[in-house]
Amino acid sequence: MTVRLRPHHLLCLLTYAGKGYSAGFTQNYDAIARRLSQGESILIVDGPDDICAPLLADADAHCRRESVIERDRAAADDVGRLVKATIRAGLTLEITGERLGVLRAAFGRGHTRAACSGCEWNELCSAIASSGFVGTRVT
Repeated sequence: MTVRLRPHHLLCLLTYAGKGYSAGFTQNYDAIARRLSQGESILIVDGPDDICAPLLADADAHCRRESVIERDRAAADDVGRLVKATIRAGLTLEITGERLGVLRAAFGRGHTRAACSGCEWNELCSAIASSGFVGTRVT
């Protein structure tokens, strides 16, 4: 199987530590974190993805907003430079331990944070990065 992710979730997975919008959201994200930690590949998609799934019953879910689409564009640019690939729908990525380390190091230094501007989780993610990514669920 493959985990379907939108580009900005490539950054979110770096700091995910079991907090979320609701219990259902967190349970779903925990399952995705386990799958990624076990080596499942990622398929980049446009728009709502597997992480967004528990929120999509709400017709006004933020997952469909233009600000989130802009966040995807910024993340695609930043992550693409790091992994030396064009991050776009249809691309398959592997998140190896080495790649996870490279992405986290860049995130911790603030080199991939353009997409985080205006995100309600930015402060939490910054604290997690400052702690050395202690307690994160994707390993």
